[in-house]
Amino acid sequence: MSLGLIGKKLGMTKVYTDKGEAIAVTVVDVSGNALIQVKQTAGKDGYSAVQIGYDDQKESRLTKPVLGHFKKHGVSPKRIIKEFRVTSDDQLPAADATIDASLFSAGQWVDVIGTTKGKGFQGVVKRWNFAGQPQTHGSMMHRRPGSIGCRLTPGLVWKNQKMPGHDGVDRVTTQNLKVIQSRPEDGVLLISGAIPGNKGSIVVVRPAKKKPAPAK
Repeated sequence: MSLGLIGKKLGMTKVYTDKGEAIAVTVVDVSGNALIQVKQTAGKDGYSAVQIGYDDQKESRLTKPVLGHFKKHGVSPKRIIKEFRVTSDDQLPAADATIDASLFSAGQWVDVIGTTKGKGFQGVVKRWNFAGQPQTHGSMMHRRPGSIGCRLTPGLVWKNQKMPGHDGVDRVTTQNLKVIQSRPEDGVLLISGAIPGNKGSIVVVRPAKKKPAPAK
């Protein structure tokens, strides 16, 4: 994984290209990121990573060990902490580097990790897109799942059988989205298309794993 940013989903809007084309974008606030710690393979940690914090937090809401960690590195307490692994120490930023929207540039491909909206307890038609059963001619099985196994063979319900249950609140990665605009002065990224989660939910933006980074 390469260095990324933690952000907050603000909502969706649209922007226009020079050709007049409208592009639906999601606005992500990344203004609260702060570099907490740089870990090196050559050091006591044994691996290369960057620890980033997001969103200020009251000291009274943190345990003493966590609060001491922030004070040790001279960073104000943060609500969210995440590590981004890098392949080698050469890719690590300086310990006093500024982490903001300038980490990404317009036209760059990114992956966005978020938590999907919760839907509560749902049946198989909504949860798994089952087609449903006959709607007429005396059928009483309209939205029911049907058979989930047999008495003799296999004699059990298979693990991961698609059944009714809680839907949503899943960690989802949406891959290969393009950064339409990077606005460090406003602390936001405008990313093409939709990303997982509600307005105000926490997301992670990282360079796309399956698309090359733009040439510098």
